[in-house]
Formats: sequence, C-alpha cells, structure tokens
Amino acid sequence: MSGLLLNTPVDITLPDWLKDCLKKGTADKAEEERRSDDNDLICRAFRFAYDLHDGQLRKSGEPYICHPVAVAGLLRDLGGSPAMIAAGFLHDVVEDTDVTIEEIEERFGAEVRRLVEGVTKLSKINFKTKTEGQAENFRRMFMSMAQDIRVIVVKLADRLHNMRTMEVMSEESRRRNAQETRDIFAPLANRLGIWRFKWELEDLAFKYLEPESFRQIQNLVAEKRDAREDRLKKVSDTLRTRMVEAGIQCTDVSGRPKHLYSIYQKMQRQNKEFNEIYDLAALRIIVNSNEECYRALAVVHDAFRPIPGRFKDYIGLPKPNRYQSLHTGVIGPWGRPLEVQIRTLEMHRIAEYGIAAHWKYKETGGSNFTHMSTNDDKFTWLRQLIEWQNDLKDAQEYLESIKDNLFEDDVYVFTPKGDVVPLNPGSTTVDFAYRIHSEVGNHCSGARVNGKMVPLSTRLQNGDIVEILTQKNSHPSLHWLNFVATSAAKNRIKQWYKRSRREENIARGRELLEKEIGKNGFENVLKSEPMQAVAERCNYQNVEDLIAALGYGEVTLNLLLNRWRELVRSQETNVIPLPLPSSSPKREAPPSSRISDSPILGVEGLMYHLAGCCTPIPGEKIIGVVTRGRGITIHRHGCSNHEHIEGERLIPVTWNFNMEHNARSLTYPVNVQIEALDRVGVLKDILSKLTDQCINVRHASVKTATNQPALIDLGMEIRDTAQLEQVFTQIKKLSDILNIRRVGNNEE
Repeated sequence: MSGLLLNTPVDITLPDWLKDCLKKGTADKAEEERRSDDNDLICRAFRFAYDLHDGQLRKSGEPYICHPVAVAGLLRDLGGSPAMIAAGFLHDVVEDTDVTIEEIEERFGAEVRRLVEGVTKLSKINFKTKTEGQAENFRRMFMSMAQDIRVIVVKLADRLHNMRTMEVMSEESRRRNAQETRDIFAPLANRLGIWRFKWELEDLAFKYLEPESFRQIQNLVAEKRDAREDRLKKVSDTLRTRMVEAGIQCTDVSGRPKHLYSIYQKMQRQNKEFNEIYDLAALRIIVNSNEECYRALAVVHDAFRPIPGRFKDYIGLPKPNRYQSLHTGVIGPWGRPLEVQIRTLEMHRIAEYGIAAHWKYKETGGSNFTHMSTNDDKFTWLRQLIEWQNDLKDAQEYLESIKDNLFEDDVYVFTPKGDVVPLNPGSTTVDFAYRIHSEVGNHCSGARVNGKMVPLSTRLQNGDIVEILTQKNSHPSLHWLNFVATSAAKNRIKQWYKRSRREENIARGRELLEKEIGKNGFENVLKSEPMQAVAERCNYQNVEDLIAALGYGEVTLNLLLNRWRELVRSQETNVIPLPLPSSSPKREAPPSSRISDSPILGVEGLMYHLAGCCTPIPGEKIIGVVTRGRGITIHRHGCSNHEHIEGERLIPVTWNFNMEHNARSLTYPVNVQIEALDRVGVLKDILSKLTDQCINVRHASVKTATNQPALIDLGMEIRDTAQLEQVFTQIKKLSDILNIRRVGNNEE
C-alpha cells in the first residue's frame, strides 16, 4: 500500500478552497448523491477518498488524505476541471484500497475513471526487473495521455507533492525518485509548457541528487539577493519610464530570479564558478500586443547595449510547447550581462501554465478540454513515443528513447512548404526524413538544404529549408547509424534491417529454441495457445514475430523460457513443460556422498574432453559420448553431432556443483560471433567491456565488406552460463552492436 501505515483517524486542516466547496454542499447526503453539478463531483470525490484513506498514514506520520488533498489543490491552481480535481482526490484509491476502477466509473463517471486509470501504477504486476516495470508504467501512461492529455498533468501534480514531502524516505528511494523526476517528469512538464511545475521539479531533484552543490548554490544566491534585487529595481524603473515616453503600455516590469538547477547547469556547461555567472535573474516586461513586444525591444536596445548573438525571437518561431517571448541579452548599468524577456499577458500565462492555460483562462469560464487533440502539431513528440511502443521491446532502450525525445533545445528547420519541424541538436537530413514519416526515411535517396544538394550526413542548423528526395528502390544503409542523432531514426533503420532479414532471423530463432527444448513436440509447442500468450506478454503480436526477435537477439532465450514458466505458474494449466533455462541450472547431487574434484560427474577416472562443436559450459545440460581413442566427448544436450549416435555409446553425465573452490574457478572456451557497425574502434570497445569483467580473450578476428556489418569472431574463457549471459548483456549495450550469437569452434 505504497508504504502506508495503519492508525486511528486523525483530523486534518483543510485548505480554504475545499472548506468553501464543502459548505456549498447540502446537508442531506441522499440529496447530495443525486446532484450532478461540478461542486457536487468535487465534494463526493473528497468524501469518498477521505473514507477510504481513513486510518492510513504517510511515512511522515501525517494522515494519508493530506496527499490527495494537496494534489487536488495543485490541479485547482492550474484551473483544472472538476473531473481533474476529483481525479486528484482519487488517484491512489485503486492502488491503495480494495476499490476497483469499475467502481470509480460507476460513482464518478467515465471521464474521472480515465484520468485515475491513466495515473494508477502497475503495482500488482510482478516484473522481472525494476527497469522493466518502470518502462511498462511509462508505456501505459503515454497510451493514456494519447486518449486524454490531462492524465500527465494529474501525474505531474502527484509527483510534485511527493517530491515536496520526500525527506522521510530512505536515501536510496529519494535518489531513485529524484533521478526519475529529472529524467522524465521535469522534461514532460517542460514539453507541456508548465514552467511553474518544471522548475520546482528540477530544483527538488537537484536537492536530492547533488545535495552539497544544492546547498552551496542556495547559500550563494541568498548572500547576494539584496544587491541583485536593488540593481533590478533600478533597471525596471528606467525601462518603465522609457516605455511611457514611447507610448507603450506596460502591464508589468519586474525581475525573476533563475532557479537553482538552471544556475548549476550553466556553471557545468560553461565550466564557470558561481561568481562568473552574471545573469542570475531575468527582467520580464509584459505588454498588451505582439506589435508592442517589438517596440519594447527597440526601447531596451536603445537604453542598454545589446550583446551580439543573445537575441531570440520565440514569438515568430514558438517552441514546441507553445512558449512565446522575445529574449535579449544586454549590458546592464553595472557592466554585467542582463537577460530581458518581453511578452504579452497571454504569452505569460502560457509560459507559466503551458497547456493548462487553455482551460485556466478560457474566456467562457468553462473547463471543456475536448478541443485539445493529440493530433495537434505540438504533440508530435507524444505521437512519436506512442509509435515506439510497438518498435522498442527492450525496456532500457525504450526508457533511453523517452529521455532523448523529451529534452529541450530543439533545432528548428522548415519543409519546402514552410512548415516548422523541431529536431534534436545535431540532427541530419536522415533524422529529418524519419521525422516526416518512416517511409520517407526508408526510401530516402538524397537531400537538398537551402536549395543545394548535400550529403545525407549534413547537420542541420536553425532556419534551414530541407527537401528529401526519395526513390522507390532506395532503402536504409547501415552506414546511416554512424551519423544519425535521434533515437527515432536509429530505431527505424535497425527495424528495417531486421525486417529485411526476417526469414533468416526466424530460422535462427527456431534453431535456438529447438536446441533447448528438443525436436519432440516442437511444432506443437510453437502452435499452442500458451506460446501465443508468451508472445503477447513479450509485446509481440504473434509467435512468428517472437521467434524472429529471438533470432536477431532482441529477446533472449532465457526471457522466453521464463515467460513460459510464469504462465504455467499463474494459470496452473496443463501447459507443455519446458526445460530450465541455461542461466538457472538444475543442480543434481553427485552419485555418492564423497565430494569429487572432477568438474564433471560420471567420468571419474576416465579420459574425456569437451566437444568443440558445441563447447558446453557449466550450467548447461550435457551428455557423454564414447569415442574411439579419445575417451569420452562431452556435448551439450541438443547438439546435432550426437543425435544419431547409438544409445549404448551415450553416458549420462552432469556438472559437479559441489567441487572444491579451486576447481570451481576453472574456465571453458566459448566462441561468439558479433555483427556490428563497421567503424573504427568497435573491436576496442568490445574488448574493453570484456576486460572490465576480467574475461580472458583467446583470439579475435574481424571480417568486413562494403556497406555490410562487420563480423567479429571472439574466443573467450568463461566460467559458466551466468557469466556468459552477463557478457552478452554488456556487449549488447553498445549502440553499434546488431547481433551476437554463440558458435562452435569446429574442432570435431
């Protein structure tokens, strides 16, 4: 129950807005239940949440209901609709009580249900890793956002209050939540333009991730606050007078201190000390119209010397989150730089509240949100995340793609028709092509930038006009992966490469699975309903897609077999049993109580050697084969070289898991083949990963061909299957790796 404690009910102090709301309700509870106005929805949601959370305490010792009340208050301050405020009260009841989501809909309607369901954590599903669980939570959250963007606003309010009250949590929990907040939720608030949420989330994450730096900057900012405010007041008075003389009506001229994390970022980015950072505050000028914004800019530049290269026009070219303002840097009267922001009142509202400004300041006074569609251009980033749901099966890769796509500082380029396309810094014409559409990228044959033909690797700059040339027979090149900057383009190129070799990948996947479970009943297993369920659990539409993914390394054999066993345990059906995965060997006891020093039981006193065709290692099922003149050859179960050998030549053997410590330190030869992008240093990076794990490399060779992936053959010394699995995991983390598989050394 989210770390809740049980205790007797405790009275709480309600905020004034909620007290007023409750007073407007009627004394007759039955009559109140029948009412359907906005105030009634909020009151019923609060009372329902209060009753359900009664007796629950947060780790701080305060009544748990304080948290949903605070979340509802944040949503109210943003101008949220009654349904949003109700969702703020109810967002934890499904997770922390016995109430079902269906009951939420029955009591409060489909709109509230949709919002509550979107922010409810998947706490009742047991994921294999925290990363997998986190990725699945975000997948569900983004799908809910696609249906109703307000889901993320409720989630942001929930996260903000949790971050405000995180002092009582363990240090590990604080750091984990702070990192997630910095990586995901603060950038999401920025994408939605909710600046007042964004800066506080960043500062709170900064507080827990770098506490010493946070306290240092906090103290330094406080020491110079009085002098800074005095300087800003003098500049404000000067500009206010100049504006009046120019006939410009200023709603406000005031200073705004920069938040602590932005100061810290600037110090890190520019490698400067605190006393070298001059623009610790910005001056904001609010006027009545766009035309007055540009007139006010002229007044500022006339009063103070402008700094070259520090002017940005976000009115003519708004940010993707719809932020608009004029930014300019000038030299203040004290000889130091000063940032000045000029905007209208409506622009200021959008800067503060972002997407929430659409309902907070709607002239009709209503809160209808249905006109905000995720098909709008400002939600391109969200549609991109939804598309990746089907493309990226690996949890870590999906999380990294989310982070890459959420950060700001985009480059703005234009299509030949004048449409603005925001891209990540460093993006190329190929990134642009894939941003337009996957098929445009897949059939890209050339590009023009500002009317001139350029290489596809050309980095795009702000204001470039880009035209993509396509041909029906053109297709992606693996070489593109060496220069594209966006995760979307990289993943599309890899997906095309994998699909283009689908038949080969399916054959390889079938071979891997058949070797593990044997030929008997193999086809029946593939066609069974449980295997289809396993495919869906791994986010694939059918078994063939799953087998293809196994073939090109997107899914590991152990993951597939573990999913099968989870299905057996959860459904308790007569599912065809599969063998244990190699990373979880069945440890059989030796035939006698005497502890043998031989690594293999069943061949004591006999000459034996490991088969070079399959190179078995501890943790894998093995079988002994009597040979002429060479004693006993140890094969892996399923090795094709012993399938047709007479039964009398086969000897049952097992690995000795009870041998002495010095014997357990033995290593065994394993050969692998790696497909990787052909670039300078790729072999060095792979060998570095192996060195970090103290893996001895026996031999290494590289084969290359024009416009083809490099084939790297490695011979290593490995202790057991667990270490081999770890090696595969570390190598796959390198972005240039396309596939890795185990091969024999053909010594038989």
